Amino acid sequence: MPDQIPVRGSFSVPESELSWRFSRSSGPGGQHVNTSATAAELSFDVANSPSIPEPLRDRALHRLAHRLVRGVLTIRAEEHRSQQRNRDAARARLAALLAEATAPPPKKRVPKKIPRSLNERRLQNKKRRSEVKKQRSARWD
Repeated sequence: MPDQIPVRGSFSVPESELSWRFSRSSGPGGQHVNTSATAAELSFDVANSPSIPEPLRDRALHRLAHRLVRGVLTIRAEEHRSQQRNRDAARARLAALLAEATAPPPKKRVPKKIPRSLNERRLQNKKRRSEVKKQRSARWD
């Protein structure tokens, strides 16, 4: 079991900051599913985590606001039949969510002026096409 969950190049989440809960899974498993706690629920306190740098924490809190309850992010994994695989899936989802939430904002698009020759060529093609269609609709006398 890894001690750190790598998120981005600049930071990773230590395993000690995660809290786990296990319950019965509703997925596949036959009779086994009713007797074992294979569903894993991972909770991570984004708001009070010392491992996330301050600017990244603010960005994550803003972007994950709809998923947080009092600053805590909860991920439930129950797609596998074993508890360990569900734990690994929850860790992977946490890393992906935090990586996406702490990513820098995309660069603004700078609109460019359309070159004059390109615009004139477009207008010429429109005029040519218009003439072709006008020729087709002409009546014969």
